[in-house]
Amino acid sequence: MFFFKKSLFAIFFVMLSLINAQAKITVFAASSMTNAIEEAKTEFIKKYPNAKVLLSFASSSKLARQIESGAPANIYISANQKWMDYLQDKDAIVKDSRVNLVSNSLVMIAPDASKINKIDLQNPKWVKFLGNSYLAVGDPEAVPVGRYAKEALTYLKAWTAVESKLARGQNVRVALAYVERGESPLGIVYATDAKMSKQVKVVATFPANSHSPITYPAAIIKGQDNAEAREFLSYLTSEEGKRIFTSYGFIAE
Repeated sequence: MFFFKKSLFAIFFVMLSLINAQAKITVFAASSMTNAIEEAKTEFIKKYPNAKVLLSFASSSKLARQIESGAPANIYISANQKWMDYLQDKDAIVKDSRVNLVSNSLVMIAPDASKINKIDLQNPKWVKFLGNSYLAVGDPEAVPVGRYAKEALTYLKAWTAVESKLARGQNVRVALAYVERGESPLGIVYATDAKMSKQVKVVATFPANSHSPITYPAAIIKGQDNAEAREFLSYLTSEEGKRIFTSYGFIAE
């Protein structure tokens, strides 16, 4: 009888472990999504108290490479289509789960205490505001925000003038921090990052036609597909999820 009871307890704990494992959701998301996804996690857990949501934020490229190398993420959210396409070409995502969550815009920022209040991006002479300092951007060779910045600056005929004057951050939050700390007099970030910071101000908005559309695709990772991950992704696309995103300045799709 003791052995029978012991076996029942063993089965119970195995089942409990399986339930807990199933309730674990790991999300890899672009750095610019940090605040919105953290709030979405908080609200999701209120609805599903047993869910365990783990979040990892970095540049889209870095996260995509980690997933390619076998990192156990359930959901990937990129700041551009390129890196989602990259994983899809590698057959690393569940294609029918891919969805565009939100979009964003690109802005130029200055420290809040700066005397610079407005910049005319159509006039290349704005570069003089950099003086002997550097323009804070995400690395154009590695991260989406940097690529968008390069596209926009090229379109506005300013790229040649600033290419050698870039403070290249490993992600958009690093570029934002350079301006917040006054290390760079100007920077290029997403509108959502500028909105969440009390230490910077927007001095210009890049024309939408100066760069590729800034969209955030999300998808389930192949081999990590489960009901809980699907539920969280569905929550992000729900009306409540859209409300959270728009409160941080994203544009709901």
